[in-house]
Amino acid sequence: MKTALICGVTGQDGAYLAEFLIQKGYEVFGTTRDAQGKSFVNLRRLGIEEKVAVLSMAPEDFRSVFVTIKNIRPDEIYFLCGQSSVAMSFEQPAETIQSYTLGTLNVLEACRMIDKPIRQYHAGSSECFGNTVGVPANESFPFSPRSPYAVAKASAFWLTANYREAYGLFACTGVLFNHESPLRPYRFVTQKIIQTAKRIAAGSGEVLELGNLEVSRDWGWAPDYVEAMWRMLQQDLPRDFVIATGQTYSLEQFVSATFGQLGLDWRDHVRSNAEFFRPTDILVSRADPSLARIEMGWKAKFGMEEVVSKMLDSDDIVVV
Repeated sequence: MKTALICGVTGQDGAYLAEFLIQKGYEVFGTTRDAQGKSFVNLRRLGIEEKVAVLSMAPEDFRSVFVTIKNIRPDEIYFLCGQSSVAMSFEQPAETIQSYTLGTLNVLEACRMIDKPIRQYHAGSSECFGNTVGVPANESFPFSPRSPYAVAKASAFWLTANYREAYGLFACTGVLFNHESPLRPYRFVTQKIIQTAKRIAAGSGEVLELGNLEVSRDWGWAPDYVEAMWRMLQQDLPRDFVIATGQTYSLEQFVSATFGQLGLDWRDHVRSNAEFFRPTDILVSRADPSLARIEMGWKAKFGMEEVVSKMLDSDDIVVV
């Protein structure tokens, strides 16, 4: 039986990945900063809380990371930790950069020192690319980060690449574009749209205020993407991959699809508020995930319309 360690198991991706690996027959360990005080609501919602051994680990503390990995001696590590909100990274830039850069470095260094070959997946982000107007971003597209979050992710990407090349570690980064699910916290705009639209459809009478409706993103389904993470660690050689649907839609189209599936005209219920605009917002985010299809046989199963439908159909309580 293979053993996997998921750093950041209580988040959206960590919970879905744990579910996926359990179905594959893995023994799954997960970490969070405080295993005693942390809510395991996502694991509980997926019905796997009792199937994951959750441990406390501080990613920025090398001793904590080293001892955790040394004791578990996993076959695979999935490093999904860190402050994941672009907007919040402007309010907490130091914490955001430290959580990714130092956390990634500690995992890489611990794996280098432990006498067992451990395959590592590190979570990258399309935010590293910045605006991708014209040519969609593939694995050779240059980085142009426009937020503390993106800077942190870019730093973690290059640390991983450096350790792979310098020390021969099986370490790779999945550069993931936006991926959603009912486990998304409310602070993310997609979940805000879904939950507000559902309340409006139920008669709340409120108005949904958003920022720039012209920004465009590639939205996928989170459970699809955790399969790509796993596939990356089953390859013969470590390499980085862009993970996305390959289809880009504007925020207005996402809003229109959401309200339309509820039988409403979004223009009657949504207002664009300039107060929510950010000068460094990425306007267009386009992806070319063809390498993942060619090399790993992975392709996103669900596009934006299906993602909206699945999120609307969920009766789960959303984590604020």
